[in-house]
Amino acid sequence: MSESIVKTKSFELAVRGVNFYKYIVAEKKEYIMSKQFLRSIISVGENVREAVNAQIKPDFIHKLAIAQKECDESMYWLELLKVTSYISENEFKSMHEQSNEVLKIIRSIIITSKKNL
Repeated sequence: MSESIVKTKSFELAVRGVNFYKYIVAEKKEYIMSKQFLRSIISVGENVREAVNAQIKPDFIHKLAIAQKECDESMYWLELLKVTSYISENEFKSMHEQSNEVLKIIRSIIITSKKNL
């Protein structure tokens, strides 16, 4: 996986996350969990960007590890929103699958980067 792929996919995930947040607030009137989801989903791409601009490999890995945690946290908030009936199974599934795809890419890059240290 290249850094440009994860950079693009994490940005697309953030854009979709922002739109999903706006929908949850406007249509479902849920403000707390959705705000936590928004914070973590945006942080994924932010930390990927910081990783791409890292000066040294350990910093690159560290920033990607943070992005990985934020992506996993975003998936947690999606699961909670689904279980509490704020979002439908279909809404959950699509957003969760996209998050999981980004998570797998990040994990793959971390593993490869650690091997190449």
